[in-house]
Amino acid sequence: MRENILELLDKEFSALDLMTINDKLGLSSVDDLTTLEYELNLLVKDQIVYLTNKNKYILYSKCPDFKKGRMQINKSGNGFLVLDDEEDIFIDRDNVGFALDGDIVLVKITEDKGKKREGMVIKVLKRDINNIVGQIKSDGTSLFFEPDDKKLKITLTVEANSLKSCVEGEIVVVSLVEDLGKNRYIGEVSRHICHKDDPAGDILTIAANYEIYSEFPSDALAQAEELPDELDDDTINTELSYRRDLRADRIFTIDGVDTKDIDDAISVARDGENYRLRVSIADVSFYVKEGTPLDLEALRRGTSSYLAYSVLPMLPHKLSNGICSLNPNTPRCALTCEMIINKKGNVIDSDIYPSLIESKKKMNYTSVNHLLENDIIDSGYEEFSDDLKLMQELAHIIRAERVARGASDFDMDEIKIKCDDTGKAIDVDVVYRGEGEKLIEDFMVKANETVATTLFNMDLPAVYRVHGTPVADKVQTFIDFCRNFGIKIKGKFKDVTNPKMFQSLLNQINVAERQNNIIKSLALRSMPKAFYGTENIGHFGLAVVPPHTSYTHFTSPIRRYPDLLTHRLIWTYLINKKTDSETKNYFASSLPGLCEQSSKRELAAIEAERAVDKMKMAEYMESHIGEEYEAIISGVTGYGIFVQLENLVEGLVSVDLLKGHNFLYVEEKGALIDPKSKMMYKLGDFLKVRCIGASKAASTVDFELVEEKDNKDNKQQED
Repeated sequence: MRENILELLDKEFSALDLMTINDKLGLSSVDDLTTLEYELNLLVKDQIVYLTNKNKYILYSKCPDFKKGRMQINKSGNGFLVLDDEEDIFIDRDNVGFALDGDIVLVKITEDKGKKREGMVIKVLKRDINNIVGQIKSDGTSLFFEPDDKKLKITLTVEANSLKSCVEGEIVVVSLVEDLGKNRYIGEVSRHICHKDDPAGDILTIAANYEIYSEFPSDALAQAEELPDELDDDTINTELSYRRDLRADRIFTIDGVDTKDIDDAISVARDGENYRLRVSIADVSFYVKEGTPLDLEALRRGTSSYLAYSVLPMLPHKLSNGICSLNPNTPRCALTCEMIINKKGNVIDSDIYPSLIESKKKMNYTSVNHLLENDIIDSGYEEFSDDLKLMQELAHIIRAERVARGASDFDMDEIKIKCDDTGKAIDVDVVYRGEGEKLIEDFMVKANETVATTLFNMDLPAVYRVHGTPVADKVQTFIDFCRNFGIKIKGKFKDVTNPKMFQSLLNQINVAERQNNIIKSLALRSMPKAFYGTENIGHFGLAVVPPHTSYTHFTSPIRRYPDLLTHRLIWTYLINKKTDSETKNYFASSLPGLCEQSSKRELAAIEAERAVDKMKMAEYMESHIGEEYEAIISGVTGYGIFVQLENLVEGLVSVDLLKGHNFLYVEEKGALIDPKSKMMYKLGDFLKVRCIGASKAASTVDFELVEEKDNKDNKQQED
């Protein structure tokens, strides 16, 4: 009946009530009417059909003035409807209604001036809040709960019985148990996080806001405890009956100095005129079976979260740092992707198989970079010097092949925060990416492509890491900005779906290194976000275009759930040879939901990381108030300019501090401009600033200009 309903509504351009739909479909029985209403309610729940206030039904696609998306509400109470393929829609605080930050809402467009659109919330389609993080406080006689999110405009009553186990100053999670309507709720304490004064309390509080927790459920921990610490001889002998023995291979790992969860190991050898690259990945699926407590918790988490100096892992430490980690000089179960790669960087033959490996050394990026960049061989690396140089040679070939087919370079500087033993931020710096880091990235990308292409060619359900093509309007907005920035862009870019064309656009951008970060961030905004899915649409950023190449995530199953899924597919299809219709139907029905959950948790981890970085940067700057810095304008708004220091710390120069001028915000130029004096502050300008305030609690840093800009580059150029 669902198909008949959709076919009918697709032909209608006005909303229909239940009985009209019933009559138009020619239904006559009470049972048919009941089924019709049930199916319509499902379509409404799935946000395919809109139910009006007058109880009439219409397809969303028939409502051009209606838009569905996620609400993003700022501290002022104003908001934006965030859309994937269109410009965001501004929502004035008076038109937000009962919507909360993060809700999926229906918005009616009230003003449309091209790229500038305003709207009002018509309906909350799906609440984002289920759990609320906050602190237990006392008024002197009793305890009460105060939400951590100050933008959360709800009336919340926490059941008294659930407060009995709490103490003042404790950070807890309150779950909503009853919706009383009009943003009024009843809740109960469901999880105890930490005390606010604990060394990592600030990070754990932010993490909890994104449903990222340090503690594992008892059943998952119990399952982990049953696993061995190491592989014994009996297990090794059993595994070698179907695993390839690579323990004699000159294989090793390269990671950060402090890395304890080691997913991947590599080896390279010459194969005539070609190269044989083996990428061996921890066989997490050997220990984490589908449907077990460990698996269900890994799915709930979706990914490990790396927050400042701490790691909240997807799997308990006994697995992530122990039996699954490819630690040196100890046998480990793995899945190996073996590739024969020619001098053009193409894989001309490959094999994917279960293996038993033993890493010969745990290398670190610092020492590897010493060798590859400066020919300095640190102690313990002498016997691996030739291997590393051969790897560098192959990595350059692989990278050149990827660039030749149209891959774009979106790599931007990342921040590294150093904290003392109490968890306080004491230094902020930029992460260095050297030859070692790039080498590992090149090998992992090639292995991911090889595995994905193998699965795709089998024409069976699989998990892909996909990145759609950019929207033409957003690319044009980016081009317009570049030209306003003073960058000369030559050529026409009509076919933005062609990776090589977008690459040629980025190649024309020749600016200072620090400006390059700003430009790349704007370029990324013109692109859709990468995600996990079962439809293989390719990966635009990597210039992966099916059927020639495909892309998935295979190389990090300790810390990413989609990689664990890919391993299970390899075991099912390639090793156990199960490709029957029952198996195919099972994965066809289960994988889409698992991909959606994984994408959602990835986004939560990214947002949590940004929030922690912002908080820790503010904490660091609390000790540097009054100091002066060279900065670059990284953002412009009507209320001021955001500036970024060389170490990537970012803060605001309020427009109120730009004295002596009447600045107007000109969005298309990304600038504040004083029409009278022609003074202009725009993205990418360099300034000298002084820190005048910082607040860890609010995650804010405030600056003032040390001197007003007065050179000709800061004057608005006459037309």
